[in-house]
Amino acid sequence: MKAILQRVKSASVTVDDKLVSSIGKGLLVFAAVAKDDTEKEADAMASKIMKTKLWDDDNGGRWKRSVQDVNGEILCVSQFTLYATTKKGNKPDFHKSASGSKARALYDHFYSKVEESYSKEKVKNGVFQAMMDVGLVNDGPVTIEINTDPPKNFVDVPEPDEGAVNGTYSNSKGESGRIQKTFTIPAELLE
Repeated sequence: MKAILQRVKSASVTVDDKLVSSIGKGLLVFAAVAKDDTEKEADAMASKIMKTKLWDDDNGGRWKRSVQDVNGEILCVSQFTLYATTKKGNKPDFHKSASGSKARALYDHFYSKVEESYSKEKVKNGVFQAMMDVGLVNDGPVTIEINTDPPKNFVDVPEPDEGAVNGTYSNSKGESGRIQKTFTIPAELLE
């Protein structure tokens, strides 16, 4: 899953000129479901959003309080376009986004987890697959992206030890192994 969090003073969703949801101080969350996502990613995203510290504390300490700590509200809006790519031209490609039925099921699961983690009265929703007018007053502005997708390739290589590099790697396919590389440094470079 991918989400864009915006710290807001207020936010609202309108559909067909009718106000659907509105919040005061809190978070506006645009959330997208990827085609390979499961409930595990939805659970992780909900947990991360609830724990992310975007407000200062009373002593001026930066990035110390979460939305719950400030008694803020949350407005969640489904937005599959977060997975758009224009790698092969100018027209957005949405192949990384989940299909409608899967996206709805996982988004609904994500939304219910946010509600369960906080308070139903404090968590509001947009309308899935609707053309929404989203209004907001960004506070800061503070806008961050959270992504639950694992990195495609991860390499943990320690500092070189006497002309050798040893380490391990793992990737998103579950493959892992060791990296071992020995090298020689020409004497003229050591002068």
